Amino acid sequence: MKWDPRFLLAVCIGIMPWSPQLLADTFDLVINHGRVMDPETQFDQVANVGIRDGRIAVITQESLQGERTIDATGLVVAPGFIDGHFHAVDRFATKLAVQDGVTTGMDLEQGSSSVGDWYANRAATGWQINYGTTASLSLARMMVHDPEVVIDEPVDASILNRYLDQAGWDGVNGWSVTRSDVGQMNAVMAQLDEDLRQGALGIGVGLAYMQNGVSSYEQLEVQRTAARYGRLTSVHTRFHLNNQTPSESPIGLDEVLANAMLLNAPLLVCHDNDYGWWENQEKLQLARAQGHNVWSEYYPFTAGSTFISATFLQPETWEGVYGYRYQDTLYDPGRNKFLTKDEYLGVSAEDPSRVIVVHMPARKEWLKYWLSVPNMVVGSDAMMGVDEQGELLPYEAEPEEYAGHPRTVSSYARTLMLAREQGVPLMFTLAQLSYWSAKHLGDAGLVAMQQRGRVQEGKVADLTLFDPEIVAPRATYKAGENGLTSVGIPWVIISGRIVVENSQVLDVTPGQAIRYPVAEKGRFKPAVWDEWLSRHTTFFETPTAAGVPLSDPRN
Repeated sequence: MKWDPRFLLAVCIGIMPWSPQLLADTFDLVINHGRVMDPETQFDQVANVGIRDGRIAVITQESLQGERTIDATGLVVAPGFIDGHFHAVDRFATKLAVQDGVTTGMDLEQGSSSVGDWYANRAATGWQINYGTTASLSLARMMVHDPEVVIDEPVDASILNRYLDQAGWDGVNGWSVTRSDVGQMNAVMAQLDEDLRQGALGIGVGLAYMQNGVSSYEQLEVQRTAARYGRLTSVHTRFHLNNQTPSESPIGLDEVLANAMLLNAPLLVCHDNDYGWWENQEKLQLARAQGHNVWSEYYPFTAGSTFISATFLQPETWEGVYGYRYQDTLYDPGRNKFLTKDEYLGVSAEDPSRVIVVHMPARKEWLKYWLSVPNMVVGSDAMMGVDEQGELLPYEAEPEEYAGHPRTVSSYARTLMLAREQGVPLMFTLAQLSYWSAKHLGDAGLVAMQQRGRVQEGKVADLTLFDPEIVAPRATYKAGENGLTSVGIPWVIISGRIVVENSQVLDVTPGQAIRYPVAEKGRFKPAVWDEWLSRHTTFFETPTAAGVPLSDPRN
């Protein structure tokens, strides 16, 4: 990023005013002597920050008085980290994430059903960090293609496994493998539209898990449904991981990127950290140069995590297409061992919702490059806070009880550590950790994100304070160490309230809803064949053979 020095001077003058009355006031919270860094303006100075009513009231080198004061000497005062790939939507996992500096966690990839009720539940109980969700394509399809599953509550990642199990009881995961006819596709879109009306951040699409069920036209309709509201589609692309032509991974990007550009709609490409990422990044950069609001994410690990029943882990794909061996790549944190093929087949049949760790050898070489790609943000793919039996842990549980992927508790500290080791400028890393997520979502009209991801006067006081010299992860893949919290992040502030104090989490709930306003009316438009003909053809009505009406070829 290049900045006009005159602009920087104006910014510095603007955010460091001299106002005797202002400086004489007492603030709710004062942060003294920290290195204040703002990725948007490139402001980088040791300064004092005064916070009042949940917002940054002043940034100055003058002395300030506060009801609470933090001595941030030696610490960076950064915008709170924003995680858009956040399945850690239970209280225990959220407690782990906030200790990694996360102030906003949004599940943009999987999303939720009954979005209005989902937000209402969190508002009623209170939440530790800011929260948000997309509408879920997989759950909307489950309601249509797995009618035996009764969904009478908001379903998100924290309880998704029980519904996945129910959908598979009849031997057919309809949400994943059944192709929609036009009527079914319209039913799915109507559900998604209602969730968008209720303020969903967009539509989450785990297309790699539904590659045999979701047709290319249904995917177009999904993105069109979100585009009617000007909102994003967040996509785990169809051929994720695949390196074999003609279904290699970048072709999966082509499908959704073409839709986004034609619809002039925002697009987030989920965890672009596998084969073809270099081609994908080039295409996304070309699209942004044309003015399109498209971006991607990665997480800083050489291993991923998913449900053991994921279709791409089945032998015909894992061994036949990717050429991987189970005993080298599939690690079960609960059992603290790699699984043989026979063990994998047994566990996936008996416990299809079990979460396992998947090692990807090629990432060891690629990881250092991701740290330096503009607009490639960090999305942790943080998983639920479960124990060795896969049960959700209570909020009071200890970190050592967590059995899962260490990315839930250490993605951001790990990124800072790796960037430090690679010599990546800290300001650039902070943009990956917060600003670029906020910018792209803000450019999609999300006001809450226009107020976050920055350290500027007037913005919401979501701040993470860390020691740039020592910040590092402690969590590992070993059982008992999956949930060890990071070091070097002693303070986390959300809406002006301290949530992490001297590396200790406080049981407070200042989290705010990240959400679009509820719309009075929905914008659903069903796909109708006759209307399609009138828009896209010069159609002349002619008699059909034996009086049989024309059928919809999309069925």
